[in-house]
Amino acid sequence: MNENTNFKPYVSADKVLPEFTVTSIIMGIILAIVFGAANAYLGLKVGMTVSASIPAAVISMGVIRVIMRRNSILESNMVQTIGSAGESLAAGAIFTMPALFLWAADGTLESMPTYLEITIIALCGGILGVMFMIPLRRSLIVQEHGVLPYPEGTACAEVLLAGEEGGSNAATVFAGMGFGALFKLIVDGFKVVPSEINTPQIGGFAGQIGTQIYPALIGVGYICGPQIAAYMFSGGIIAWLVLIPAVVFFGGSVDFADLGNADLAGQTIAQVYETQGASAIWSNVIKYIGAGAIATGGVISLIKSLPLIVSTFGKAMKGMSGSKNGASELRTDRDIKMPIVLGTILIIAIVLWLVPAVPVNLIGGLMIVIFGFFFATVSSRMVGLVGSSNNPVSGLAIATVLIATFVLKATGSNNAAGMAGAIAIASVICVVAAIAGDTSQDLKTGYIVGATPIKQQYGELIGVVASGLAIAGVMVLLNNAWGFGSEELPAAQATLMKMIVEGIMGGQLPWILVFMGVFLALALEIVRVPVMPFAIGLYLPVQLSACIMVGGVVRLVFDKMKMKSEEERKRRTTNGTLYCAGLIAGEGIVGIVLAVFAVIQTGGGKTLADVLGELFNLTGAVGTIAALVLLGLMVFSLVAFSNRKSEKK
Repeated sequence: MNENTNFKPYVSADKVLPEFTVTSIIMGIILAIVFGAANAYLGLKVGMTVSASIPAAVISMGVIRVIMRRNSILESNMVQTIGSAGESLAAGAIFTMPALFLWAADGTLESMPTYLEITIIALCGGILGVMFMIPLRRSLIVQEHGVLPYPEGTACAEVLLAGEEGGSNAATVFAGMGFGALFKLIVDGFKVVPSEINTPQIGGFAGQIGTQIYPALIGVGYICGPQIAAYMFSGGIIAWLVLIPAVVFFGGSVDFADLGNADLAGQTIAQVYETQGASAIWSNVIKYIGAGAIATGGVISLIKSLPLIVSTFGKAMKGMSGSKNGASELRTDRDIKMPIVLGTILIIAIVLWLVPAVPVNLIGGLMIVIFGFFFATVSSRMVGLVGSSNNPVSGLAIATVLIATFVLKATGSNNAAGMAGAIAIASVICVVAAIAGDTSQDLKTGYIVGATPIKQQYGELIGVVASGLAIAGVMVLLNNAWGFGSEELPAAQATLMKMIVEGIMGGQLPWILVFMGVFLALALEIVRVPVMPFAIGLYLPVQLSACIMVGGVVRLVFDKMKMKSEEERKRRTTNGTLYCAGLIAGEGIVGIVLAVFAVIQTGGGKTLADVLGELFNLTGAVGTIAALVLLGLMVFSLVAFSNRKSEKK
């Protein structure tokens, strides 16, 4: 394919504007840490993350252009380039690494992962993701401009180009952060209202349904849209109103040991339901069905993408062979030089092999480099076609876990160290794929607005380092506060990775339940129902997906309403999306703060979080009504800010 020579960026190559400045670096680092921590909390709780590129771009435009009275679109672009790296690194890390904490908690591993171990894995994966994308830039971003749309990257460029509205849009994001923080404090800080309300048990029917009261979940539902929210909620309905009642009704006398759960040996399903309720049946039976469905959904997405993966890799390699990487004199065509790229990749591979804190041997190090580059290529091109939200990173991670576990077991590493090594390999590659996709979106934004690629690549590395140093502390803090795999932090994907490795290494899975999920997923694929969102709804509590559905319903109402013009509809949708991004960030930040409170002892065996939570409790029917009122206020705030009119500057 010939290089696109007709495209002219917004800022021409011969024009120099402030770009890689102290202001942009500091703001970018702050946003990388904030959005990285918020998405880590959200991903561990909900099982998915949201893109931070557009909110970061809006905030940077609002601060740099409106507050600081500086007029450089490239400076604002640098802020979002650095800031968005935090979200992507968090996504890659939290979907795999909590498995190491879970093994340490149940005694499989001798000790908890250290700050150093988590940091090295995150940094190595992040740096490799950036480096692998650099030689692909000319092929994917330049030569295929107009062929690969890169939805988020193009949308982010549109936001930057519409800088005259940056002030009011930034205010919407900040308002969402404020209200998200306030609602989270009311629910989980002071515990004024219960965080979850449920229907009472009806006669002999074992099913139950309810909703959580969290602003971030409403925000996720609005951003994902009514269709994805509905698929998730449907999975929850099947789990809690069909499968749980069926399990209790037909399998009441079955011993849990027969289902592979040795911890509940001697107790029947009926006994566990009588003493612990529907949630115990969900956590000890239905989750395995959900795990089988999620794994199958990931593999299906990977298989469906195979033709694209093969052609992607071939085109990228062909484009690289004719690349003048690092040789151009044009400002808009300079990359980090290939000797630096190759040297950095070699150093990272050696670090992964030799550093004792990372449980990876020589074979594992080679696997990381080979599969990492392959999946980085796939991720970078696929986000160009379908966007970051539809990038099958989970499928790539599952495939990596399967391959790594089989290889390590075949080479004799079938002990705890081998299990930890499989997760470490998957963690690095998952971060590689996530960061490569984010880097390609950011480089697309830069290509449109006329940024300097080499400066953006250094910005990505800064964002990776900043968020990589922070993510380990966030994970350790959240685990100490609530524990991964708990009701507060289910850590769905990481739990699945743990189950896959255990199943291959030691056959410790209740395979009957897992295969029920596999065949359910296959049936859904046959009737063309998206498997992954349904499977996540099956795997997570229905109360969580019900709250997400609330946000989806609000988005549905907006989509169906009659508007004066298409521009009016776009304005409301954009306002709502920005406000919801703020809600998610605000709740995530307060969630981290509350985690700090949960580990600070105040005496008498209580933590600071316990003291705060005992001040204003509303319980019983009054608490339920108050929780519903608060949920209504969350929805009202979303509607109000979605309808807010922007004042052009």
